Amino acid sequence: MHANDYWLIAAFFILVLAPAPWLGRYLYRAMEGERTWLTPVFQPVERLCYRIAGIDQEREQNWMSYCLALLGLTALSLLGLLSMLMLQGQLPLNPQQLPGLEWHLALNTAVSFVTNTNWQAYSGEAQLSYFSQMLGLGVQNFVSPAVGLAVLVVFCRALSRRNAGAVGNFCVDMTRAVLYGLLPFSLILALLLVWQGVPQSLAEYAQVVTLQGGEQSIPLGPAASQIAIKQLGTNGGGFFGVNSAHPFENPTAWSNLLEVAAILLLPAALVFMFGHYVRDLRQSRAILACMLVLFSLGLGTTLLAEHQPNPAFVGIAVEQTGPLEGKESRLGIAASALWATVTSAASNGSVNAMHDSFSPLGGMVPMFNMMLGEIVFGGVGAGLYGMLLFVLVTVFLAGLMIGRTPEYLGKKLEAREVRLLVASLLVMPVGVLVLAALGVSLPGPAASITNPGPHGLSQILYAYTSGTGNNGSAFAGFGAGTTYHNLMIALAMLLGRFGFILPVLAIAGSLAAKNRAPLDANSFPTHGPLFVTLLTLVILLVGGLTFLPALALGPLAEHFVLLQGF
Repeated sequence: MHANDYWLIAAFFILVLAPAPWLGRYLYRAMEGERTWLTPVFQPVERLCYRIAGIDQEREQNWMSYCLALLGLTALSLLGLLSMLMLQGQLPLNPQQLPGLEWHLALNTAVSFVTNTNWQAYSGEAQLSYFSQMLGLGVQNFVSPAVGLAVLVVFCRALSRRNAGAVGNFCVDMTRAVLYGLLPFSLILALLLVWQGVPQSLAEYAQVVTLQGGEQSIPLGPAASQIAIKQLGTNGGGFFGVNSAHPFENPTAWSNLLEVAAILLLPAALVFMFGHYVRDLRQSRAILACMLVLFSLGLGTTLLAEHQPNPAFVGIAVEQTGPLEGKESRLGIAASALWATVTSAASNGSVNAMHDSFSPLGGMVPMFNMMLGEIVFGGVGAGLYGMLLFVLVTVFLAGLMIGRTPEYLGKKLEAREVRLLVASLLVMPVGVLVLAALGVSLPGPAASITNPGPHGLSQILYAYTSGTGNNGSAFAGFGAGTTYHNLMIALAMLLGRFGFILPVLAIAGSLAAKNRAPLDANSFPTHGPLFVTLLTLVILLVGGLTFLPALALGPLAEHFVLLQGF
């Protein structure tokens, strides 16, 4: 690694971690309706939204009513986006006269953006109009992370309230998440990206003559606005087909740093928001420490693997450096490795390099990050409530070891909560292992695998891991654009989204109704190094025991084959 690589990694951590405590307090105040520095700007807009929708912002809902409101918005969003994508040929803002998408591709894309996955089985500049990009995908880039943030806030309230039947108002939480959380920071980032050269235009594609005398169509469009919210909202769906590997989405080293830091900016801040809800920032520091340990392990492994020369070239008169195939050659291997680790630690999925070209171990790290349920920071809201589920599992196991009823922050975990926790732990195995097994067993779907041997298994394993983990990245060689895989990956995305949201809301409703017992000397501390170590081990063991056999047949087997020089 070069000096610039170390500076890049240091700058990334500073941009993510330095503002997190302040931003976490700001988000807590904004979500609870307290005065913030943006209140004079957005409070009139917020009240107007409630007035138009006929919402009483003081009226709260129980967890089931909250859940029904969430599912209703999701259904409307899915139907609206599906119709828009299929009918885009008859809609305005389509200067290239692009036709509508086939029904199965439109359904896959609609499910993808509604679930905050942003899986791209399409090429944006070749298949989607400006209307579809802005009013279809762009709107869902705000709505889907706002849903995740709203669910997290419900879980935080449940842990902080006593004997409460209500957990909040879904419409109020959604409105505040968009107005105070996502919109202002997206505006700032979009302006910075325009400054760095990212296009923001409604003009037709530019037609130019190349130096060889041929004609070339250069795609333009309202890219900067969508790229800003795709990163801040941990969405990941790029305006262009190759995502942030495209020079218009990511033109400079500064844009690269801003975009990769923006992915984890809000997830890191939400950890501190949680501490303000439970009135104990030590809990935030413990969870953040666990996230940083897991993230650092993944980043270190990827950097080490990608800087190793290909064993097949040993003894050949070539420069023994890390392979550059598929990497961001303008910025170097470290920038690609950092982005791959970040985008899979969050439910983002944007890329500035092709993960299919990574070494077996380098490609395994993003896959394993997703297999953990994308809790290593994770998506906006979704990452932290996923991590809190692991916290409850850890507390339950600790309770078994010391022989007392498990409790977290004074809330006792009983049979109902444990059953719901177990149900949430089954989501990733079912979505990844069962659906991927069907894909490799059926002759038609298996034909989408373009590489023989272990790497072919890694391709389909990565695709269904990405779908279930609501990530959206992929190994480039997998032919996912078939009717079967469009439908099955859509099913995986729905399972990965609502297989966690429904148990989280149910657990929140149960915990909110309980009294909060005072902590005493016999309470298991959940803020010290011992708990951080135990939580980290539980996460690794659950992920390792579940997915190690599949990883052994895929990337690990490919790694040992590569060591033989093949």
